[in-house]
Amino acid sequence: MLLRTGRRARRHPDVRDEDNAPAGHSGPRERARRIARSPSRAALVTALAVGAVVTLTPASGAASGIATGFVRAVRHLAATSGGAQAIAGTPAVGALFTASGGKLGQHFCTASVINSPHGDLAITAAHCVTSTSGTIDFVPGYDNGATPYKVWTVTKVYVDQAWNSSSNPDDDFAFLQISQPGSSVPIEDVTGAEQLATGQPASRQLVQVIGYPNSSDQAITCQNRLSEPMEDQLEFDCGGYTDGTSGGPFLAEVNQSTGQGMVIGVIGGYEQGGYTPQISYSPVLGANAATLYKTAVAGG
Repeated sequence: MLLRTGRRARRHPDVRDEDNAPAGHSGPRERARRIARSPSRAALVTALAVGAVVTLTPASGAASGIATGFVRAVRHLAATSGGAQAIAGTPAVGALFTASGGKLGQHFCTASVINSPHGDLAITAAHCVTSTSGTIDFVPGYDNGATPYKVWTVTKVYVDQAWNSSSNPDDDFAFLQISQPGSSVPIEDVTGAEQLATGQPASRQLVQVIGYPNSSDQAITCQNRLSEPMEDQLEFDCGGYTDGTSGGPFLAEVNQSTGQGMVIGVIGGYEQGGYTPQISYSPVLGANAATLYKTAVAGG
């Protein structure tokens, strides 16, 4: 059985989020046995409202192109599956790359475009973009070197204070502000977007999970029902989710004609998403995620 130090491909010393990492932060947690217990948690900000719900509707722009892009990603999914399948990419989900001199480096995590008023936001795992510097590029629909929806640059990273201060696994999510140099067109108008849902019941929810393994230039996907083995953490069981799939969305209620769904989690959280390819985790997206989303929308 493959064991690994967290789900993201590796830490890239050349990529840094705008906030400083907490003192003494040592990167991915040391290897540990999976046990059904709550991870240690930092105190929540008292101003946050418990059970806040944000459900957003994706934009309708570029609908025909988005649908065509989704058709390219042939999906023959059963209600449960023993292993993920490779697909040709889907418009609103893509790979995060290091970049230098206008050229893509290696992809190391996954992110997905989410609906927002300005059409410029994506969601990923906080551990993907913490303690990194330099340029991060996002390539939606990436497939074997092809960039069908062009290359976009991450201009700002938003992480929750509970993650920033203590790497709390319950807050292992981040919002990315994304733009394309020389263009005023928002990414959502090009790729469409997933909905973001917080405060939603998730246990036993049927989801599709998409990610970009570091060892491949194709996305993988699988469908299964979630469990909640510990407080504030979701579990998704399907083989193939190796390093690089961190940040991949847990998509519920996927529209089979467009490929768009509702993001109720991202690969991350407990064990930074899981230490084996067969089991992936996500933090429950609750009040902290809703508040952080509002901050990202405001551009604060």
